[in-house]
Amino acid sequence: MQSTNFRFSALEKILERKPVPVQCPSEKISDYYGQNVFDRETMRRILSSDIYDSLMLAIEKGNKIETHVADAVASAMKSWAITRGVTHYTHWFQPLTGATAEKHDSFFEPDNAGRHMEKFKGSALVQQEPDASSFPSGGLRNTFEARGYTAWDPTSPAFIMENGSAKTLCIPTVFVSYTGEALDYKAPLLKSLAFVDKAATDVCASYFDEGVTHVKASLGVEQEYFLIDRALFRARPDLVLCGRTVFGHAPAKGQQLEDHYFGSIPTRVHNFMIDLEVEAHKLGIPIRTRHNEVAPRQFECAPMFEEVNLAIDHNQLLMDIMEKVGEKHNLKVLLHEKPFAGVNGSGKHNNWSLITSNGKNLLAPGSNAQENLQFITFFINTIKAVYEYNGLLRASIASAGNDHRLGANEAPPAIVSVFVGSQLSKLLDDLENNATIDLEKGDNMYMKLGINKIPPILLDNTDRNRTSPFAFTGNKFEFRAVGSSANSASAMTVLNAIVANQLVAFKQEVDKLINDGEKKEMAIVNVLRRYVKESKKIRFEGNGYSEEWKAEAEKRGLSNITNTPEALDEYLSEKSMKLFVDNDIFTEAELEARLEIMWEHYIMKVQIESRIMGDLALNHIIPATLRYQNELISALKDMKDLGLDYENTVGFETVKEITRHLNVVKTKVHEMIESRKKANKIEDNRERAVEYKNIRESFFEEIRYHVDKLEFLVDDTAWPLAKYRELLF
Repeated sequence: MQSTNFRFSALEKILERKPVPVQCPSEKISDYYGQNVFDRETMRRILSSDIYDSLMLAIEKGNKIETHVADAVASAMKSWAITRGVTHYTHWFQPLTGATAEKHDSFFEPDNAGRHMEKFKGSALVQQEPDASSFPSGGLRNTFEARGYTAWDPTSPAFIMENGSAKTLCIPTVFVSYTGEALDYKAPLLKSLAFVDKAATDVCASYFDEGVTHVKASLGVEQEYFLIDRALFRARPDLVLCGRTVFGHAPAKGQQLEDHYFGSIPTRVHNFMIDLEVEAHKLGIPIRTRHNEVAPRQFECAPMFEEVNLAIDHNQLLMDIMEKVGEKHNLKVLLHEKPFAGVNGSGKHNNWSLITSNGKNLLAPGSNAQENLQFITFFINTIKAVYEYNGLLRASIASAGNDHRLGANEAPPAIVSVFVGSQLSKLLDDLENNATIDLEKGDNMYMKLGINKIPPILLDNTDRNRTSPFAFTGNKFEFRAVGSSANSASAMTVLNAIVANQLVAFKQEVDKLINDGEKKEMAIVNVLRRYVKESKKIRFEGNGYSEEWKAEAEKRGLSNITNTPEALDEYLSEKSMKLFVDNDIFTEAELEARLEIMWEHYIMKVQIESRIMGDLALNHIIPATLRYQNELISALKDMKDLGLDYENTVGFETVKEITRHLNVVKTKVHEMIESRKKANKIEDNRERAVEYKNIRESFFEEIRYHVDKLEFLVDDTAWPLAKYRELLF
């Protein structure tokens, strides 16, 4: 029984494991923090003042980078990198595969005179031409058309990636087709950030603070993940191929004792975390928090807040580092949203806010009436945006992996709602019900609304609601429904766009009232009051896991789509198309192409899961079970030969029960295979994705149920797959 031996050999390896020692570069993080980043301080130190100033204008205001500036930056970047042992450079980008991509080129270049030297021109910094033929395009180009371009994103600093003794200079870039369409996550994200910057700045400068010149969206990404031993990982083909266990009987002990959350961190994991933090800090990723999560073998790390584009780059980079550090410690990082049934899945909580050029958090209550009117303006507009586009926000986090997690009594439900807490709910209710406004001078008008009574710190004035997918947590909104393996750019592009679009509409309405003769403050409050009424259905303070909420949400007309193919339809709704196209975030062709890519991705994910289920069932589970069953039958035959009553034995009943489960497994696997063949003949990607969704719903749980029953019946030494108790404990 080779597979059985493989399982137990993996367990034997674990007994031999010892924690890998970690040596920090220094006792103080500040000594090495950002040492591998070509950041502003480094540029200020080695660039001339005029070159530095020109580059900062490009970063802050989007000015064009002149050729001589690019050449000077490239030369300085090359010199800085070479002194640190770098030999190659790459344009680091985020194609629509979900992973990052890079093609390394050497600085070394011989010239025509036969001399050899390291070169790096501004043209190489600004643009490269990787082969784009094998990256998803969604039909934007023919398969034989290979040209694509990466273009430097100067707002995200270059960094040095260490991989053993090799060091590579990585330059963050966007990735576009030959005809200019975005083929990545970063390009539309940058457009959405520019949109929310302009819209929020216009509102701030017009009504609250003329000194505000720009507004940046800020983000903190909490990353959840599982860690298991690499030997056990290799003993599970389903984990290797699709990142989750398609079979596995629940162990006697799971997370029911709630003894893992915030518990003492195991030594091997603790060393992994320290090593991860060292590598992250060298790359300027501001990780500050580490802890055990709810499920066994589940953990979390979280950074300080950064500008959204940089925060997402850092999170994508962090996921790559986690895998490399995990390999060093003989651990495998699992980023799938639901790697194990019956225990909590993993998310990536996105904590989002807006920060002005003078450092003011627009989602933080202030110390006076004027600041608090500004706060509730952005607070209510965000809620209104989520209400108007709740289906689109749901679509932004849709994936095959997240479908296993959302609404599974441990994660936010598929219904998008907003939690604001009791105190702010009362404020919104008071604002909604206040039909008159007293136009006295000074702050009296605000006092009658209660605006100037908002405490500056709301964090402790209301409890948190872990069942809410979109919750206000004191000075930010936390979008908790994003999947742990996702690129947060997808969700943040949508969130930035819908909030910006709402702020534009808000300003138009307020300006109209002001032009009609209303006082500015009264115009703002009147528009906000109407928004509170119009968006009230999206607010929910109760248990998002309950069946009662599902029924209530349906009455309110809120979207509750639990599968990816149907959720994605919202991208192509007339309302969403207008949002994206009118505001130059996506063209119509780009949107349609992305939907094709997302449907294809969903199909392939479910297809792989279906194939591995069939493979494990037919080639591992059934043969191993039959061998064990034959042993039982042989024993029963011996009992019969001895004249004993074998039919009234546990063995006889076990053989019958095994036979029943085996027959169902084999029948359903073959039916699933036939259904897959039929689905593959469907040409339309959306229709094929829906059919694969039906395959998942029709077969996956039933096949799993019977396989898991077999695991409980078959002798432990005969079972071929590493069990949950071994993987998780």
